[in-house]
Amino acid sequence: MSTKHHPAEMNFSTVTWRKSTYSGGGDNCVELGRLPGLVAVRDSKCPDRTPLVFSPGAITSLIISTAQATAPRG
Repeated sequence: MSTKHHPAEMNFSTVTWRKSTYSGGGDNCVELGRLPGLVAVRDSKCPDRTPLVFSPGAITSLIISTAQATAPRG
């Protein structure tokens, strides 16, 4: 991984964080933030911790896989 994409070396102060509309507005969820060519993910209960950083393709795969795994089967 390149140093410029290492989360500990990145500046997240200008990121606008977005909670899912499914979260109900509480603090028990994750938040997503856009960066140039990347997507950051953080725990809403611990916003000062270093976020995880993914490529757009990786975060899309994660969301699709999670949705498929949690979908009702019937």
